[in-house]
Amino acid sequence: MSTFEQMLEKYADLAVRVGVNVQQGQNLLINAPISAVEYVRKVVKKAYEAGARNVYVEWNDDEITRTRFDLAPDEAFLDYPMWKAKGMEELAENGAAFLSIISSNPDLLKGVNPERIANANKTAGQALEKYRNYSQADKVSWSVIAVPSESWAEKVFPDLSSAEQVEKLWEAIFQATRVDTENPVQAWKDHNATLHAKVEYLNKKKYKKLHYTAPGTDLMVELPEGHVWIGGGGENEQNIQFVANMPTEEVFTVPAKEGVNGYISSTKPLNYGGSLIDNFTLTFENGRIVDVKAEAGEDTLKRLVETDEGSHYLGEVALVPHSSPISQSKILFYNTLFDENASNHFAIGNAYAFCIEGGKTMSREELVIKGANSSITHVDFMVGSGEMDIDGITTDGTIEPVFRKGDWAF
Repeated sequence: MSTFEQMLEKYADLAVRVGVNVQQGQNLLINAPISAVEYVRKVVKKAYEAGARNVYVEWNDDEITRTRFDLAPDEAFLDYPMWKAKGMEELAENGAAFLSIISSNPDLLKGVNPERIANANKTAGQALEKYRNYSQADKVSWSVIAVPSESWAEKVFPDLSSAEQVEKLWEAIFQATRVDTENPVQAWKDHNATLHAKVEYLNKKKYKKLHYTAPGTDLMVELPEGHVWIGGGGENEQNIQFVANMPTEEVFTVPAKEGVNGYISSTKPLNYGGSLIDNFTLTFENGRIVDVKAEAGEDTLKRLVETDEGSHYLGEVALVPHSSPISQSKILFYNTLFDENASNHFAIGNAYAFCIEGGKTMSREELVIKGANSSITHVDFMVGSGEMDIDGITTDGTIEPVFRKGDWAF
Protein backbone atom coordinates (compact mmCIF):
# COMPACT_ATOMS: atom_id res chain seq x y z
CA MET A 1 0.00 0.00 0.00
CA SER A 2 1.44 3.38 -1.02
CA THR A 3 1.88 6.18 1.48
CA PHE A 4 -0.96 8.10 -0.22
CA GLU A 5 -3.25 5.06 0.09
CA GLN A 6 -2.36 4.82 3.79
CA MET A 7 -3.19 8.51 4.28
CA LEU A 8 -6.49 8.04 2.48
CA GLU A 9 -7.31 5.09 4.76
CA LYS A 10 -6.49 7.19 7.84
CA TYR A 11 -8.60 10.06 6.52
CA ALA A 12 -11.58 7.74 5.95
CA ASP A 13 -11.12 6.27 9.42
CA LEU A 14 -11.01 9.77 10.93
CA ALA A 15 -14.24 10.82 9.19
CA VAL A 16 -16.06 7.74 10.51
CA ARG A 17 -14.57 7.42 14.01
CA VAL A 18 -14.08 11.08 14.96
CA GLY A 19 -16.16 13.14 12.46
CA VAL A 20 -19.57 11.45 12.61
CA ASN A 21 -18.46 8.77 15.15
CA VAL A 22 -20.70 6.04 13.69
CA GLN A 23 -22.35 3.81 16.32
CA GLN A 24 -23.47 0.19 16.18
CA GLY A 25 -26.75 -0.13 14.25
CA GLN A 26 -26.79 3.52 13.13
CA ASN A 27 -27.66 4.68 9.60
CA LEU A 28 -25.26 7.03 7.81
CA LEU A 29 -26.07 9.38 4.93
CA ILE A 30 -23.11 10.58 2.84
CA ASN A 31 -23.43 13.54 0.47
CA ALA A 32 -20.50 13.47 -1.96
CA PRO A 33 -19.29 14.54 -5.40
CA ILE A 34 -18.72 11.81 -8.00
CA SER A 35 -15.08 12.94 -8.22
CA ALA A 36 -14.57 11.59 -4.66
CA VAL A 37 -15.75 8.06 -5.46
CA GLU A 38 -12.47 6.34 -4.45
CA TYR A 39 -12.50 8.04 -1.06
CA VAL A 40 -16.24 7.48 -0.53
CA ARG A 41 -15.79 3.73 -1.06
CA LYS A 42 -13.23 3.70 1.76
CA VAL A 43 -15.55 5.70 4.06
CA VAL A 44 -18.45 3.32 3.35
CA LYS A 45 -16.25 0.30 4.20
CA LYS A 46 -15.02 1.93 7.43
CA ALA A 47 -18.61 2.82 8.39
CA TYR A 48 -19.84 -0.77 7.99
CA GLU A 49 -16.79 -1.99 9.91
CA ALA A 50 -17.74 0.45 12.70
CA GLY A 51 -21.20 -1.19 12.90
CA ALA A 52 -23.34 0.97 10.61
CA ARG A 53 -26.69 -0.54 9.71
CA ASN A 54 -27.08 1.18 6.33
CA VAL A 55 -24.84 3.61 4.48
CA TYR A 56 -26.70 5.71 1.90
CA VAL A 57 -24.78 7.82 -0.64
CA GLU A 58 -26.23 10.90 -2.35
CA TRP A 59 -24.03 11.83 -5.33
CA ASN A 60 -23.62 15.26 -6.90
CA ASP A 61 -21.57 16.57 -9.84
CA ASP A 62 -20.25 20.06 -10.59
CA GLU A 63 -20.78 19.76 -14.33
CA ILE A 64 -24.42 18.72 -13.93
CA THR A 65 -24.97 21.53 -11.40
CA ARG A 66 -23.52 24.10 -13.84
CA THR A 67 -25.61 22.71 -16.72
CA ARG A 68 -28.75 23.17 -14.63
CA PHE A 69 -27.87 26.77 -13.78
CA ASP A 70 -27.16 27.50 -17.47
CA LEU A 71 -30.10 25.73 -19.10
CA ALA A 72 -32.97 25.16 -16.66
CA PRO A 73 -35.89 27.64 -16.74
CA ASP A 74 -36.00 30.35 -14.04
CA GLU A 75 -38.91 28.67 -12.25
CA ALA A 76 -36.80 25.53 -11.69
CA PHE A 77 -34.88 27.42 -9.00
CA LEU A 78 -38.07 27.86 -7.02
CA ASP A 79 -38.45 24.05 -6.71
CA TYR A 80 -36.73 21.64 -4.33
CA PRO A 81 -37.26 17.85 -4.38
CA MET A 82 -39.39 17.49 -1.25
CA TRP A 83 -38.96 13.69 -1.27
CA LYS A 84 -35.30 14.41 -0.57
CA ALA A 85 -36.03 16.89 2.22
CA LYS A 86 -38.55 14.51 3.84
CA GLY A 87 -36.02 11.68 3.59
CA MET A 88 -33.40 13.77 5.42
CA GLU A 89 -35.96 14.62 8.12
CA GLU A 90 -36.94 10.98 8.54
CA LEU A 91 -33.31 9.87 8.82
CA ALA A 92 -32.64 12.63 11.39
CA GLU A 93 -35.74 11.66 13.40
CA ASN A 94 -34.40 8.12 13.58
CA GLY A 95 -30.93 9.17 14.77
CA ALA A 96 -28.91 8.79 11.56
CA ALA A 97 -25.51 10.46 11.13
CA PHE A 98 -24.78 12.81 8.22
CA LEU A 99 -21.42 13.21 6.45
CA SER A 100 -20.92 15.87 3.78
CA ILE A 101 -17.86 15.51 1.55
CA ILE A 102 -17.18 18.71 -0.38
CA SER A 103 -14.82 19.56 -3.23
CA SER A 104 -16.60 22.10 -5.36
CA ASN A 105 -14.99 24.49 -7.78
CA PRO A 106 -14.97 28.01 -6.20
CA ASP A 107 -15.75 29.49 -9.64
CA LEU A 108 -18.45 26.95 -10.49
CA LEU A 109 -21.25 29.49 -10.94
CA LYS A 110 -19.15 32.39 -12.21
CA GLY A 111 -21.26 34.45 -14.62
CA VAL A 112 -24.56 32.92 -13.53
CA ASN A 113 -27.38 35.40 -12.80
CA PRO A 114 -27.13 36.10 -9.02
CA GLU A 115 -30.94 35.91 -8.78
CA ARG A 116 -30.85 32.23 -9.82
CA ILE A 117 -28.22 31.48 -7.15
CA ALA A 118 -30.21 33.40 -4.51
CA ASN A 119 -33.46 31.59 -5.43
CA ALA A 120 -31.78 28.16 -5.39
CA ASN A 121 -30.24 28.78 -1.97
CA LYS A 122 -33.44 30.22 -0.52
CA THR A 123 -35.58 27.35 -1.86
CA ALA A 124 -33.18 24.73 -0.45
CA GLY A 125 -33.01 26.62 2.87
CA GLN A 126 -36.80 26.60 3.22
CA ALA A 127 -37.17 22.94 2.19
CA LEU A 128 -34.41 21.75 4.53
CA GLU A 129 -35.35 23.94 7.51
CA LYS A 130 -36.74 21.05 9.56
CA TYR A 131 -33.67 18.89 8.89
CA ARG A 132 -31.35 21.82 9.70
CA ASN A 133 -33.09 22.27 13.05
CA TYR A 134 -31.83 18.79 13.92
CA SER A 135 -28.23 19.48 12.87
CA GLN A 136 -28.00 23.07 14.12
CA ALA A 137 -29.25 22.01 17.54
CA ASP A 138 -26.76 19.09 17.57
CA LYS A 139 -29.62 16.61 17.96
CA VAL A 140 -27.83 14.39 15.39
CA SER A 141 -24.18 13.70 14.56
CA TRP A 142 -22.98 15.50 11.44
CA SER A 143 -19.65 16.35 9.90
CA VAL A 144 -18.23 18.20 6.90
CA ILE A 145 -14.90 17.23 5.31
CA ALA A 146 -13.24 17.96 1.98
CA VAL A 147 -11.44 16.18 -0.83
CA PRO A 148 -9.68 17.88 -3.76
CA SER A 149 -11.15 18.30 -7.21
CA GLU A 150 -9.06 19.35 -10.21
CA SER A 151 -10.86 22.69 -10.58
CA TRP A 152 -10.54 23.51 -6.87
CA ALA A 153 -6.83 22.52 -6.81
CA GLU A 154 -6.20 24.69 -9.86
CA LYS A 155 -7.74 27.68 -8.10
CA VAL A 156 -5.61 27.17 -4.96
CA PHE A 157 -2.30 26.37 -6.72
CA PRO A 158 -2.47 28.08 -10.15
CA ASP A 159 1.33 28.01 -10.69
CA LEU A 160 1.72 24.21 -10.54
CA SER A 161 1.03 21.51 -13.14
CA SER A 162 -2.41 19.88 -12.85
CA ALA A 163 -1.05 16.65 -11.29
CA GLU A 164 0.98 18.66 -8.76
CA GLN A 165 -2.02 20.88 -7.95
CA VAL A 166 -4.16 17.95 -6.78
CA GLU A 167 -1.27 16.33 -4.92
CA LYS A 168 -0.46 19.60 -3.15
CA LEU A 169 -4.11 20.13 -2.12
CA TRP A 170 -4.28 16.57 -0.71
CA GLU A 171 -1.12 17.35 1.32
CA ALA A 172 -2.67 20.58 2.64
CA ILE A 173 -5.91 18.79 3.59
CA PHE A 174 -4.04 15.94 5.34
CA GLN A 175 -2.02 18.50 7.29
CA ALA A 176 -5.03 20.64 8.24
CA THR A 177 -6.96 17.59 9.48
CA ARG A 178 -3.95 16.09 11.32
CA VAL A 179 -4.03 12.99 9.10
CA ASP A 180 -0.27 13.43 8.62
CA THR A 181 0.33 12.60 12.31
CA GLU A 182 1.13 9.09 13.53
CA ASN A 183 -2.22 8.71 15.31
CA PRO A 184 -4.81 11.19 13.93
CA VAL A 185 -7.57 9.99 16.31
CA GLN A 186 -5.37 10.75 19.34
CA ALA A 187 -4.16 14.01 17.77
CA TRP A 188 -7.81 15.11 17.54
CA LYS A 189 -8.45 14.18 21.17
CA ASP A 190 -5.49 16.37 22.21
CA HIS A 191 -6.62 19.21 19.93
CA ASN A 192 -10.15 19.05 21.38
CA ALA A 193 -8.70 19.35 24.89
CA THR A 194 -6.86 22.56 23.87
CA LEU A 195 -10.02 24.10 22.40
CA HIS A 196 -12.07 23.06 25.44
CA ALA A 197 -9.61 24.91 27.74
CA LYS A 198 -10.30 28.18 25.82
CA VAL A 199 -14.05 27.47 25.94
CA GLU A 200 -13.90 26.94 29.71
CA TYR A 201 -12.10 30.26 30.26
CA LEU A 202 -14.58 32.23 28.14
CA ASN A 203 -17.60 30.53 29.71
CA LYS A 204 -16.33 31.49 33.19
CA LYS A 205 -15.81 35.11 32.08
CA LYS A 206 -19.33 35.53 30.60
CA TYR A 207 -18.35 38.73 28.78
CA LYS A 208 -21.19 41.17 28.12
CA LYS A 209 -19.58 42.51 24.93
CA LEU A 210 -16.65 41.99 22.58
CA HIS A 211 -15.00 44.98 20.90
CA TYR A 212 -13.20 44.28 17.60
CA THR A 213 -10.64 46.71 16.17
CA ALA A 214 -8.48 46.28 13.05
CA PRO A 215 -7.88 48.15 9.76
CA GLY A 216 -11.36 48.69 8.29
CA THR A 217 -13.03 47.32 11.43
CA ASP A 218 -14.54 48.85 14.57
CA LEU A 219 -17.32 46.62 15.84
CA MET A 220 -19.08 46.19 19.18
CA VAL A 221 -20.74 42.79 19.62
CA GLU A 222 -23.07 42.20 22.56
CA LEU A 223 -23.40 38.62 23.82
CA PRO A 224 -26.80 37.50 25.17
CA GLU A 225 -27.33 36.46 28.76
CA GLY A 226 -26.92 32.67 28.98
CA HIS A 227 -24.64 32.45 25.94
CA VAL A 228 -22.38 29.38 25.80
CA TRP A 229 -18.99 29.15 24.08
CA ILE A 230 -18.39 25.92 22.13
CA GLY A 231 -15.25 24.50 20.53
CA GLY A 232 -13.94 21.24 19.11
CA GLY A 233 -16.21 18.23 19.29
CA GLY A 234 -19.86 18.41 20.29
CA GLU A 235 -22.38 15.87 21.61
CA ASN A 236 -25.63 14.76 20.06
CA GLU A 237 -28.89 14.01 21.93
CA GLN A 238 -27.59 10.55 22.85
CA ASN A 239 -24.40 12.11 24.34
CA ILE A 240 -22.32 10.67 21.47
CA GLN A 241 -19.36 12.89 20.61
CA PHE A 242 -18.74 14.03 17.04
CA VAL A 243 -16.79 16.78 15.24
CA ALA A 244 -18.97 18.86 12.91
CA ASN A 245 -16.15 20.47 10.92
CA MET A 246 -12.84 18.85 10.06
CA PRO A 247 -10.64 20.85 10.29
CA THR A 248 -11.77 23.07 13.18
CA GLU A 249 -9.68 25.63 15.06
CA GLU A 250 -12.50 27.84 16.34
CA VAL A 251 -14.35 28.53 19.55
CA PHE A 252 -17.70 30.18 18.93
CA THR A 253 -20.92 31.45 20.43
CA VAL A 254 -24.02 33.42 19.54
CA PRO A 255 -24.19 37.25 19.39
CA ALA A 256 -27.23 39.10 20.74
CA LYS A 257 -29.37 39.57 17.62
CA GLU A 258 -29.91 43.33 18.11
CA GLY A 259 -26.63 44.05 19.90
CA VAL A 260 -24.14 44.49 17.03
CA ASN A 261 -23.00 48.03 16.12
CA GLY A 262 -20.24 49.43 13.92
CA TYR A 263 -18.52 48.10 10.80
CA ILE A 264 -16.34 45.15 9.89
CA SER A 265 -14.22 44.32 6.83
CA SER A 266 -13.53 40.90 5.31
CA THR A 267 -9.97 39.58 5.19
CA LYS A 268 -10.53 36.59 2.88
CA PRO A 269 -12.81 35.98 -0.11
CA LEU A 270 -16.16 34.32 0.58
CA ASN A 271 -17.15 31.51 -1.78
CA TYR A 272 -20.95 31.58 -1.65
CA GLY A 273 -22.93 29.15 -3.78
CA GLY A 274 -20.18 28.94 -6.40
CA SER A 275 -19.72 32.72 -6.58
CA LEU A 276 -16.78 34.67 -5.07
CA ILE A 277 -17.40 37.75 -2.91
CA ASP A 278 -14.27 39.73 -2.00
CA ASN A 279 -13.04 42.83 -0.12
CA PHE A 280 -16.35 43.66 1.50
CA THR A 281 -17.48 45.75 4.47
CA LEU A 282 -20.70 45.33 6.43
CA THR A 283 -22.15 48.11 8.61
CA PHE A 284 -24.48 47.29 11.53
CA GLU A 285 -27.01 49.29 13.52
CA ASN A 286 -28.71 47.52 16.45
CA GLY A 287 -27.72 44.18 14.97
CA ARG A 288 -29.11 44.81 11.49
CA ILE A 289 -26.89 45.00 8.39
CA VAL A 290 -27.66 48.48 7.06
CA ASP A 291 -24.91 48.83 4.44
CA VAL A 292 -23.06 46.41 2.16
CA LYS A 293 -19.98 47.28 0.07
CA ALA A 294 -17.89 44.78 -1.90
CA GLU A 295 -15.21 45.04 -4.59
CA ALA A 296 -16.32 41.72 -6.09
CA GLY A 297 -19.69 39.98 -5.87
CA GLU A 298 -21.56 42.89 -4.23
CA ASP A 299 -24.86 41.95 -5.89
CA THR A 300 -24.56 38.34 -4.68
CA LEU A 301 -23.74 39.53 -1.14
CA LYS A 302 -26.73 41.90 -1.12
CA ARG A 303 -29.00 39.05 -2.23
CA LEU A 304 -27.58 36.84 0.54
CA VAL A 305 -28.46 39.54 3.09
CA GLU A 306 -31.96 39.78 1.55
CA THR A 307 -32.62 35.99 1.82
CA ASP A 308 -35.08 36.50 4.69
CA GLU A 309 -35.52 38.79 7.70
CA GLY A 310 -32.99 36.84 9.80
CA SER A 311 -30.28 37.10 7.13
CA HIS A 312 -30.02 40.83 7.95
CA TYR A 313 -28.47 39.80 11.31
CA LEU A 314 -25.58 37.70 12.64
CA GLY A 315 -25.94 34.21 14.10
CA GLU A 316 -22.38 33.31 15.08
CA VAL A 317 -19.24 34.93 16.47
CA ALA A 318 -16.10 32.75 16.22
CA LEU A 319 -12.56 33.22 17.50
CA VAL A 320 -9.60 31.64 15.67
CA PRO A 321 -5.96 32.55 16.40
CA HIS A 322 -3.95 33.94 13.50
CA SER A 323 -1.29 31.36 14.49
CA SER A 324 -3.63 28.43 13.67
CA PRO A 325 -1.98 25.79 11.43
CA ILE A 326 -4.26 26.70 8.51
CA SER A 327 -3.41 30.37 8.83
CA GLN A 328 0.31 29.57 9.08
CA SER A 329 0.13 27.42 5.93
CA LYS A 330 -0.42 30.76 4.07
CA ILE A 331 -2.75 28.89 1.72
CA LEU A 332 -5.96 30.58 0.65
CA PHE A 333 -8.32 27.63 0.13
CA TYR A 334 -11.27 29.54 -1.41
CA ASN A 335 -13.35 27.20 0.73
CA THR A 336 -15.06 28.32 3.94
CA LEU A 337 -14.47 24.99 5.72
CA PHE A 338 -10.73 25.75 5.68
CA ASP A 339 -10.55 29.54 5.44
CA GLU A 340 -12.83 30.07 8.46
CA ASN A 341 -10.31 28.06 10.51
CA ALA A 342 -7.52 30.46 9.57
CA SER A 343 -9.40 33.53 10.73
CA ASN A 344 -11.81 35.07 13.22
CA HIS A 345 -15.20 35.02 11.56
CA PHE A 346 -18.90 35.72 11.87
CA ALA A 347 -21.93 34.09 10.26
CA ILE A 348 -24.82 35.85 8.62
CA GLY A 349 -28.12 34.18 9.53
CA ASN A 350 -29.18 31.41 11.86
CA ALA A 351 -27.76 30.96 15.38
CA TYR A 352 -26.85 27.55 16.79
CA ALA A 353 -29.37 26.52 19.47
CA PHE A 354 -26.68 24.86 21.61
CA CYS A 355 -24.93 28.24 22.09
CA ILE A 356 -27.71 29.24 24.52
CA GLU A 357 -28.03 27.56 27.94
CA GLY A 358 -30.74 24.89 27.56
CA GLY A 359 -31.10 25.82 23.89
CA LYS A 360 -31.08 22.27 22.53
CA THR A 361 -34.59 21.69 23.91
CA MET A 362 -35.99 25.17 23.10
CA SER A 363 -38.26 26.04 20.17
CA ARG A 364 -37.03 28.61 17.60
CA GLU A 365 -39.45 31.13 19.20
CA GLU A 366 -37.94 30.58 22.66
CA LEU A 367 -34.43 30.98 21.25
CA VAL A 368 -35.39 34.27 19.59
CA ILE A 369 -36.68 35.58 22.94
CA LYS A 370 -33.23 34.72 24.41
CA GLY A 371 -31.58 36.88 21.72
CA ALA A 372 -30.60 34.19 19.18
CA ASN A 373 -31.20 34.94 15.51
CA SER A 374 -33.40 32.74 13.31
CA SER A 375 -32.95 32.37 9.53
CA ILE A 376 -33.05 29.75 6.80
CA THR A 377 -29.40 30.57 5.98
CA HIS A 378 -26.07 30.43 7.85
CA VAL A 379 -23.03 31.74 5.96
CA ASP A 380 -19.60 32.28 7.54
CA PHE A 381 -17.33 35.13 6.46
CA MET A 382 -13.73 35.79 7.50
CA VAL A 383 -12.57 38.96 9.26
CA GLY A 384 -9.46 38.00 11.25
CA SER A 385 -5.88 39.09 10.67
CA GLY A 386 -2.57 39.56 12.49
CA GLU A 387 -3.67 43.16 13.12
CA MET A 388 -6.89 42.42 14.97
CA ASP A 389 -7.40 43.22 18.66
CA ILE A 390 -10.46 42.06 20.62
CA ASP A 391 -11.43 43.27 24.08
CA GLY A 392 -13.87 41.50 26.37
CA ILE A 393 -16.10 43.84 28.37
CA THR A 394 -17.60 42.44 31.59
CA THR A 395 -21.02 43.35 33.03
CA ASP A 396 -19.36 45.86 35.39
CA GLY A 397 -17.58 47.55 32.45
CA THR A 398 -14.11 46.10 33.04
CA ILE A 399 -12.14 45.82 29.76
CA GLU A 400 -9.88 42.77 29.36
CA PRO A 401 -7.75 41.64 26.39
CA VAL A 402 -9.07 38.54 24.57
CA PHE A 403 -7.00 38.87 21.36
CA ARG A 404 -3.90 40.94 20.67
CA LYS A 405 -2.45 41.16 17.16
CA GLY A 406 -4.59 38.25 15.99
CA ASP A 407 -3.75 35.82 18.79
CA TRP A 408 -5.13 34.75 22.15
CA ALA A 409 -4.22 37.19 24.92
CA PHE A 410 -4.77 34.64 27.72
